[in-house]
Amino acid sequence: MNEKDKQVIENYQSDEKMMILIYAQWCINNELDPVKLYEKAYPGQLKNNALLEVIEGTVTAEESAEITDQTVLDVLQLFGNDDLAFIVQEQIEKRDN
Repeated sequence: MNEKDKQVIENYQSDEKMMILIYAQWCINNELDPVKLYEKAYPGQLKNNALLEVIEGTVTAEESAEITDQTVLDVLQLFGNDDLAFIVQEQIEKRDN
């Protein structure tokens, strides 16, 4: 693997962690459990270690900048997490009704 390939992979992994952080922080801001929602979207999947690591980097809802519903949905879909985006959308609809 050449240096350029390594850089592309590192950038993707960094971007993926940012996506996970946005999702996890949005959950916390909306009083939802990010692990439970993830497991609902992907039942039977092994524990997501990246999610567990990133959760440690979240802050309280009071300390967090606002993350809009559209932002979290867009980021999840950008990374192909359509099942999780669907579950998030369900939570948004429950909250708004």
